[in-house]
Amino acid sequence: VAQHRANVRLWWTRSSLKEHTAGLSNANIPLFFPKLECIDNANQSHLHRLEAVVAAKCVRPGASLRSIGAADVRGLCGGWLYFRQRGGSPAGATFCKEGTCRMGCTSSAEERAALARSKQIEKNLKEDGIQAAKDIKLLLLGAGESGKSTIVKQMKIIHESGFTPEDHKQYRPVVYSNTIQSLVAILRSMPNLGISYGNNEREIDGKMVFDVIQRMEDTEPFSEELLAAMKRLWTDSGVQECFGRSNEYQLNDSAKYFLDDLDRLGAKDYQPTEQDILRTRVKTTGIVEVHFSFKNLNFKLFDVGGQRSERKKWIHCFEDVTAIIFCVAMSEYDQVLHEDETTNRMQESLKLFDSICNNKWFTDTSIILFLNKKDLFEDKIRKSPLTICFPEYAGAQEYGEAAAYIQAQFEAKNKSTTKEIYCHMTCATDTHNIQFVFDAVTDVIIANNLRNCGLY
Repeated sequence: VAQHRANVRLWWTRSSLKEHTAGLSNANIPLFFPKLECIDNANQSHLHRLEAVVAAKCVRPGASLRSIGAADVRGLCGGWLYFRQRGGSPAGATFCKEGTCRMGCTSSAEERAALARSKQIEKNLKEDGIQAAKDIKLLLLGAGESGKSTIVKQMKIIHESGFTPEDHKQYRPVVYSNTIQSLVAILRSMPNLGISYGNNEREIDGKMVFDVIQRMEDTEPFSEELLAAMKRLWTDSGVQECFGRSNEYQLNDSAKYFLDDLDRLGAKDYQPTEQDILRTRVKTTGIVEVHFSFKNLNFKLFDVGGQRSERKKWIHCFEDVTAIIFCVAMSEYDQVLHEDETTNRMQESLKLFDSICNNKWFTDTSIILFLNKKDLFEDKIRKSPLTICFPEYAGAQEYGEAAAYIQAQFEAKNKSTTKEIYCHMTCATDTHNIQFVFDAVTDVIIANNLRNCGLY
């Protein structure tokens, strides 16, 4: 739009309007408009009106606006601009009450009709801009297990009708599987860490759990025998020691949440609660799209988790998004990737954020940074030093200072002097926290979207 507006200010260098409008079509309008310029500051309002039409036709071809033809251009130019004729001066030109130029131009029915059409174009442009400002497209990005899918679930809870009874029923086997798989991950890591059971009798219980996995029955309700074995294992001192070193292997964040509540999960009439659903972990594959309304706006939220390896092939498809919500798991500063057990997870997130924040497709896109899992981070920072990820860190091992340092590391990746990073500390499993944060950032999104549409 800026380029076309600059072009409008070039002098009209040819001898007559007719010469340039003859045979004019939609295809060559972009070649026509660069010949125009506002000559007198008194006509800035006319220039702005013409700029709006230029922007609508040449920059926003998808807008639902009337086509601009030769007659429209004659009307626009005759009514809104002075023309510099060869060897003539624009200083002596004046406008008629009807809005036509007296420099050799005469008012005609065709020109008046063109002016009427141009006014309709302005109206349509404004209406189209207002509607565009109401359509908010959000792209949810971040490394694996950073909480993106949980944010999507929260939008369903906060802005839709929540989860249906059928949804609760469908998440039941997911809860069973997450619980058993978490316990198995701990048991499998014990030999690697040189940890033994506190009670050797737990070997039998462990075998029972492994047999369930082998038979692929981890999505089934717990039998009484299995439930008892799982409870004994979870309270074993060796298992607890291994759980305390979970940053040294791969373990779901929800492991403790579910294993601490085995009696409830093992009840015959068990149905997952809303919090249970939020805590479940299912790897996202493909692109998940969620629609919801908030503050009289229409939101479309895209979760593209699981597509990172092919990002270069699809990232340009989202160049028109209103904003990007980038999720970072703060608690993963001392953990390594699933697929590469030598790469620190937070360092990987920093690289990913750098590539997104400075991507050519998102030059004018607002970036909202969610430093997520703040509850887990606050608990972990007292026991595990931040220097594991940032050796140069010399601050205190406490939440406030450490969190501020992490935020500064991400903000430093922003190479733009005009783009602002909107950062929030979040706990994706806390509905009230996410509701508060999303309400706060929506106002920023609205303002930026209106500004981009030229309405703010």
